[in-house]
Amino acid sequence: MKVICIVGPTGVGKTKMSIELAKALDGEIINADSTQIFKNLDIATAKVTEEEKENIVHHLIDIKNIDEDYTVYDYQKDVRIIIEKIKEKNKTPILVGGTGLYIKAALYDYKFEKESKKNDYSDIETEELYKRLLQVDINTNIHKNNRKRIIRALNYYDETNKPMSQKEKTNKILYDTIFIGLTTDREKLYDIINKRVDVMIENGLLQEAKKIYDSNIRTKAVMTPIGYKELFEYFDGLKTKEEAIDLIKQRSRRYAKRLYTWFNNQMNVTWFETDYENFDNTVKEVINYIESR
Repeated sequence: MKVICIVGPTGVGKTKMSIELAKALDGEIINADSTQIFKNLDIATAKVTEEEKENIVHHLIDIKNIDEDYTVYDYQKDVRIIIEKIKEKNKTPILVGGTGLYIKAALYDYKFEKESKKNDYSDIETEELYKRLLQVDINTNIHKNNRKRIIRALNYYDETNKPMSQKEKTNKILYDTIFIGLTTDREKLYDIINKRVDVMIENGLLQEAKKIYDSNIRTKAVMTPIGYKELFEYFDGLKTKEEAIDLIKQRSRRYAKRLYTWFNNQMNVTWFETDYENFDNTVKEVINYIESR
């Protein structure tokens, strides 16, 4: 039984594609988005709704509260159990999401250790953190502005006393997997992302973010997704509402661009152009491709 993995940026139709493939291939869907693991993070994370699910079984959505920890180590453990259970039922496991590290953890022979309490380095500027990283890992290939990865590398060094660049990596894949990517013209995608953010605002993103803001919970679950921390600056009076919304759009566009680069470098993805006028055409094209494999 093959595993299907659907990747791509927000707005290209991953959710709809996963539902259609699940119906066509007798599948169950597994979330591969690190932010959708958590309850109450719905609008900013574009979490699949009950109506969108169309009674298809979904796994690893809303399994943790936002004040709880959940790491890639935990995900790897959980997702592999679920993949095996789905296969035992002779159904098709369908991973869908944009968190590349989670997909790697699920499908490749990656080794993760149970993480201890991490230092978030919230009081140190990114430039200073990068200087610290170079002191312990001169061979790092992490970009000097990628704060998230810099912090992960520093924490890895603190735990193991070894530089992240020496960490054993593998491209050995554990499951017979077909990687499906959905894409569209870059300018069209950016326009879709901008409009999608406007719809999120109309659907109550401000209210969702304000409720979290008022809870004073500032965990990784809350601060990782694009959408909350930007609005927190508006609630703090540091930005106007318009500036915060524009920042959400800008960061969403940049994230989409980085995502394409990452998946093209890391996985053997076959990309399909999304037909927004008739999505069934894209579904048929993908199904024909899967059945030919």
